[in-house]
Amino acid sequence: MRIGTALLIGVVAAGAVAAEAGITLTAVGSTVRVRPEGDFRGADSVDIACAQGEYESFQVVVTALGGTVTSGKVSISALTGADGTAIPAEGVKVYREVYIPVRHSAPRATCAPGWIPDALVPFVNPYTGESVEEPRWSRDGLVGGHFGANNFDVWENHHQPLWVDVYVPQGQTPGVYTGAVLVQADGVESVEIAVRLEVWGFALPDGPTHENHFGGFSRVAGYHGVEPESEAYQVLEDRYIEMMAAHRINPTLPNRLRPPVAEDGAVTFDEALDARFSEFVARYHVTNIDVPRAPFGDVLGADRAKAQNYYRTWYAYLERKGWADRAYLYMLDEPNDPEAYEAVRQLGAMVKEGAPKLRRLVVEQPYTQHPDWGVLDGAIDIWCPLFGFVHEPSVQAKQAQGDAVWSYTALVQTAPAYHPEFEAVKGDRPPFWQLDFPVVSYRIAPWLNRRYGITGLLYWSTVYWGAPDRNPWLDPGFRIRWNDDGALFYPGKDAGIEGPIASMRLKNLRDGMEDYEYFVVLENLGGKEAVEAIVREAVPTWGSWNQDTDTLPALRRRLAGEILARVK
Repeated sequence: MRIGTALLIGVVAAGAVAAEAGITLTAVGSTVRVRPEGDFRGADSVDIACAQGEYESFQVVVTALGGTVTSGKVSISALTGADGTAIPAEGVKVYREVYIPVRHSAPRATCAPGWIPDALVPFVNPYTGESVEEPRWSRDGLVGGHFGANNFDVWENHHQPLWVDVYVPQGQTPGVYTGAVLVQADGVESVEIAVRLEVWGFALPDGPTHENHFGGFSRVAGYHGVEPESEAYQVLEDRYIEMMAAHRINPTLPNRLRPPVAEDGAVTFDEALDARFSEFVARYHVTNIDVPRAPFGDVLGADRAKAQNYYRTWYAYLERKGWADRAYLYMLDEPNDPEAYEAVRQLGAMVKEGAPKLRRLVVEQPYTQHPDWGVLDGAIDIWCPLFGFVHEPSVQAKQAQGDAVWSYTALVQTAPAYHPEFEAVKGDRPPFWQLDFPVVSYRIAPWLNRRYGITGLLYWSTVYWGAPDRNPWLDPGFRIRWNDDGALFYPGKDAGIEGPIASMRLKNLRDGMEDYEYFVVLENLGGKEAVEAIVREAVPTWGSWNQDTDTLPALRRRLAGEILARVK
């Protein structure tokens, strides 16, 4: 992404400004955060580009000068091409960025505590079409939610960033499209900033190529005040699933799509369930299917035959549908003692007997934690180490024997003492996924995986908001200091929306997943060497990845240039 001409914006200088106005508008890229006060680097116009079937984002920062600005409103014109074609209006969404208070820094945090922009409140409720207003009180109490968008205020010499998502559908005519973002407020002249979008002549696939698992949504029921598995919950769950899929993340199967289990453990997909299952896969462009664990109490003992029949019939169904190759069983999580290692071996053998081709995923690094515990080869098909636990020779060894390797992150974990090259990597800092680290930490993850030939990405939850009495809008601290670990969404009820609110972190993760599609497109066009060279510029090693906010957008443009040179 390129955002106009770079300039340093303070509280007394402006990009696009109306005469004697009280507000200025400044364009900023999607990989940076703008705090409520202080200088930041931006531009006086927006200049972005993307493929067909892709989202591209930018920020417009509203700065109040000469007094507090009240009742701010924003609109964006149609983005129109020279031949009269336009980006569909429904493909352009504007959000108000809400600042989240970080009181306690995460370990090794690189962003200072304080107000950090993250939650993205839409100006229009996507489920009702109504304006999402800033909170107000009536005689009956609060109207809407505690956090709104329309009619926002900005204090003098303060900034209010706005986030804009543009979706370019597949088949959109390549070329340049132009428009403008307009901001109005009470008592000041309206101000606009020009937008230029270039649509490139190639398309990304509908669903994610990069395999992934990001958990389910059972925790959202309590925060939205609905009963689990009720009709109201199912509507809510679908909304979270829809937003997850829109960000190139595979949703896990809702419970209502799980097949009935017979006395012998077999599952059956009748015509009605098969139709609902197929519609789910098609609608959300699902490219990975996480087979649920066998629902029996003693799968290694009395229920062993049932469990094997369960996995056998599940796999047979997936194979008939043509979905088996990217299906997997999330078999076990983080085996950290000799008993857990033995459990992995026994579970792996049991599943292998029942469904020999069903891939078995275990969250564990591809080298043993302790020599006395033995190895797990033969029991695991997908190894999944923490970012900081990655060891390239071990990854390559597993891939050479036919296994896959994914990666994941949790808390702020660096290389363990049992890492094969601990002394060399103990000072490395892989990307960490807490609120008080740069948002580029989320976008870089698929680049890191591509650098090491790692084919999947796992995260333990997107909606872990902690205890029901902790509000993530006001307190992001999971166990005090793990700020927003396991949470990429906010519960929309606090904004008067019965559904999810996205975060800037989620948007940057989506952009990284889209970047990965560029790797695939270019490699399929014979550009593997170009992909590897560009990726290595961003990621020399896990511990030395490039954190400059301009680097990934610039490298993405180079990838696009390489693609366009081959498709013309």
